[in-house]
Amino acid sequence: MDKTLHAVLVIVVMASVTFALRTLPFLIFAKRETPPFIQYLGKYLPFAIMGMLVIYCLKEVRPLAYPYGLPELIAVLVVALLHRWRRNTLLSILCGTVTYMLLVQLVF
Repeated sequence: MDKTLHAVLVIVVMASVTFALRTLPFLIFAKRETPPFIQYLGKYLPFAIMGMLVIYCLKEVRPLAYPYGLPELIAVLVVALLHRWRRNTLLSILCGTVTYMLLVQLVF
């Protein structure tokens, strides 16, 4: 089999599986009420995921060694304050990431 054809077929299969997995919940719950457990997950899981992401991002911070976690602290403050002000998660995360990268590359 040609390498190009093989790559195209792999992409088509991966895209089809991804599409099926994304549409399956809508097809399952389209005609009936969403179970309480799924509603519970939809309500609380995003907060748990964000908490885990914060822990993951800050797990390697060394507060006793230069730069003492200052870039991370400043970026977290930017995210928190911007999110509190604008209530836009995407904007907050994007600006926090840009702030962190600029601090690490240009300041610290």
